[in-house]
Amino acid sequence: MRVTQNLIQTQFVTGLNALEANLAQTQNQITTGLAFSSPAQNPAAAGSVNTYNQVLAQSEQYTVNAQSAQSNLNTESNALTQVTNQLQTLRSLALEANSGTLSQQDLGAVAAQAAQIQKSLLGVANTQNGNGDYIFAGFAAQTAPFSQSAGGANYAGDQGQILAQIAAGQTLAVGDNGASVFNQIKTGNGTFTVTANPGNTGTGLIGATTVANPAAYAGGSYSIDFTAPNAYQVLDATNTVVAAGTYADGQAINFAGVQVALSGSPAAGDSFALAPSGNQSLFTTVQNFVDTLNSAAAGPLNTTHLSNAISGSINAIDQALSHTLTVQAGIGGRLNAITAQLAVATSQQTQLQQTISTLQSLDYPSAITSLTSQQTTLSAAMQAYSLTAGLSLFKYL
Repeated sequence: MRVTQNLIQTQFVTGLNALEANLAQTQNQITTGLAFSSPAQNPAAAGSVNTYNQVLAQSEQYTVNAQSAQSNLNTESNALTQVTNQLQTLRSLALEANSGTLSQQDLGAVAAQAAQIQKSLLGVANTQNGNGDYIFAGFAAQTAPFSQSAGGANYAGDQGQILAQIAAGQTLAVGDNGASVFNQIKTGNGTFTVTANPGNTGTGLIGATTVANPAAYAGGSYSIDFTAPNAYQVLDATNTVVAAGTYADGQAINFAGVQVALSGSPAAGDSFALAPSGNQSLFTTVQNFVDTLNSAAAGPLNTTHLSNAISGSINAIDQALSHTLTVQAGIGGRLNAITAQLAVATSQQTQLQQTISTLQSLDYPSAITSLTSQQTTLSAAMQAYSLTAGLSLFKYL
């Protein structure tokens, strides 16, 4: 092989370029603090870093979802606390109205207070979150779900329940629609209702009602008919007599697994209807209470009818309170799940960041040593090139 001057110069330049490229790479590593800036520099580590970054990004998105759900659920929980407070106030008003000591004017004043509570409850049911979404509207989050009506309130939302994924394989509801929170409240004692016939002429009052024997209770509708002030019979939906007996003031009447306490003096022909509990809107409950009080305040006062109606309202308010607390308990469970998952996510993200840093971060002492060595090598190579660049055999001929 013939070694020419041009060949020597080309090899020198190629070597110098390689040395300069390595030196520039080391300088860039020290400047950025990264062991590599492109996958080609360390394919294996770069592949691992990319995988870990994807897992980290997904975990961080789950955290965003969880925090958003947490905020929404806290807003709902606070709203339901207001509902509970308003219902407790309403219950106190009902007990006051049922004391038998209020005049018709006083009953009208209580009705006005109850009407204000109804408006307040309506406002709470139309609560919006920080994004302006109505939290009780289901999927129709841009529509105010409730508007007042003659019967209580109309619901314009839907039955939807928005879900959020807070972890791989873990999804939870970020809220509850207004239909399930406000409109699906059991009537009576939660199992059955007892109501007095509006045409009753006696002073029979409905007391406590319970399922005394769950094994014997099969649902169904019944009528407790008084054939005399001290005698009754119970008819089922087919008008078949299922029980009969003698009545005494304060006596509990038992049949078909249920127990109905009555007091006062029913008249012959008076009746009380028993039917399975249905669902009733909270706003209907409040409206019925307001209507009962306004009717008593405006017309002839029948204390027996008023007491039975208010007792029914108190039962309905109690069911609304129980239902609200149940919904809140569910929210609390979801909030606990979010808190636990956020703690797991924080730990996971910290570990991922540390792993990525270990793979990608520069070993500064080693890099500085390498930089010094590369600078020395480059300097020596440049000196050697300058010494040999001008050499030629023709100079000695």
